[in-house]
Amino acid sequence: MPAARDDLLAFLSEHGIKVTTVDHDPVFTVAESGDLHDRIPGGHTKNLFLKDKKGRLFLVVALHDAEIDLKKIHQIIGAQGRVSFGNADLLLEVLGVEPGSVTPFSLINDREAHRVTPVFDAAMMAHARLNYHPLKNDATTTISADDLLTFTRACGHEVQVLAVSEQAKASAPSQPG
Repeated sequence: MPAARDDLLAFLSEHGIKVTTVDHDPVFTVAESGDLHDRIPGGHTKNLFLKDKKGRLFLVVALHDAEIDLKKIHQIIGAQGRVSFGNADLLLEVLGVEPGSVTPFSLINDREAHRVTPVFDAAMMAHARLNYHPLKNDATTTISADDLLTFTRACGHEVQVLAVSEQAKASAPSQPG
């Protein structure tokens, strides 16, 4: 049985992670969440559940307005060949959430198998406070970027913080040639 919101909040509390949660009407897309951005401070986000040709799974998390080139992201995240979106059945099986409720908090449901590689966009991680659904899309939970990393590690995952969005690439320091 996948973790529910109460399980998630208890897990966060057990690990000394402070969060705040605001209930609201369900939102299924970034476009539907616009008014929440005004009401809830912090970086608002989108989550991409991806798989590569070898069946490796990735959870890419970025700011809601991030531009991500899905034809090239495999080169950045270390995927084997181009990636595609994981289907709803796989999402429910691995992360215990339904489409529209994808969140890094769903890693709580992948603590044993570690099937998913979390990838957090560097531009998103530059924000002090970040907002995600607490396993269902009828609420938003605010967490600090540092505590998000603590949570991810407490779930047994080593996160990759990479410049996956065009915004992160533009602000990344240039590499010596």
